[in-house]
Amino acid sequence: MGDPRRLVSIGIPVRNGADGLEKAVRSVLAQDHERLEVVISDNASTDGTEELCRRLAREDPRIVYHRQPRNLGILGNFVEVQRLARGEFFRWMGDDDHLEPHCVSRSLEPLLADDRLILVTSDMAYTNPDGSAHRPAYRGTGMLSGDPVERLAELWAAATTEHLLLDPLYGMMRRAAVVGIRRPLMIREDEVYATVLALTGPWGHVPEVLAHRNLRWSRLPHIARSLGVPVWTAHFANTIQFRAMYRALRAGGLTPEQLRRSRALLARFYGRRQRQVLTHRARKLTGLAVRLVRG
Repeated sequence: MGDPRRLVSIGIPVRNGADGLEKAVRSVLAQDHERLEVVISDNASTDGTEELCRRLAREDPRIVYHRQPRNLGILGNFVEVQRLARGEFFRWMGDDDHLEPHCVSRSLEPLLADDRLILVTSDMAYTNPDGSAHRPAYRGTGMLSGDPVERLAELWAAATTEHLLLDPLYGMMRRAAVVGIRRPLMIREDEVYATVLALTGPWGHVPEVLAHRNLRWSRLPHIARSLGVPVWTAHFANTIQFRAMYRALRAGGLTPEQLRRSRALLARFYGRRQRQVLTHRARKLTGLAVRLVRG
């Protein structure tokens, strides 16, 4: 079990999440690791979120509630909740997700056993909007490598073979090692951020389902609008993403040999992602043609 003396912060960015937030918060309070804080950043909600959070904070001093005077945007609120946290270790959590009671303690074990690790991921159970379940199981070891290029190869292979196989954004982080990392405001910034995390240091993994997440699927133009970026960027999302990744490699402190290898890996990753997009578009066109013929 993780050291109970270590303060762990669970950060919950929320906007108009009153329906599912209480269950999420109570799953954190029920952890078998007691020294924790639940940092809630309320992004100027207009529903009953503020009243709920203030009631919960009165009930348990481990809850720290902050209400933003204006809407910071989705990404801005994620960054803000991490900034507000005080714990040595930090984990983001969705406002309608929930954690297994041993999530924090099991996630801490690898971090305390290996000072190299900057974060620890775990298996997670996902619920799709239609109610179906998805439980990918990662069993690789490449993220433990001391070579950042090997970690990139592992991360990018996972991203293009099975969706959500590795999700570092909802892993347990060593806060001092990651708090200064900038998250770019763009579509698929999570993959760019994950790339920078892979460059920063090794990751551990707990091969158990420690958290449950509810997924919401949106088309890229809708994601652009929700992030507050130009809608036209949705049509060039891959290219913009990989330009950002290329810049991250240049700034990642790699040796010339590592930079050469990582650029070659990135080119292959970009090629795989482009082929996936083309395949998806072809399937959509085929389905449209079939409907037109039948109609």
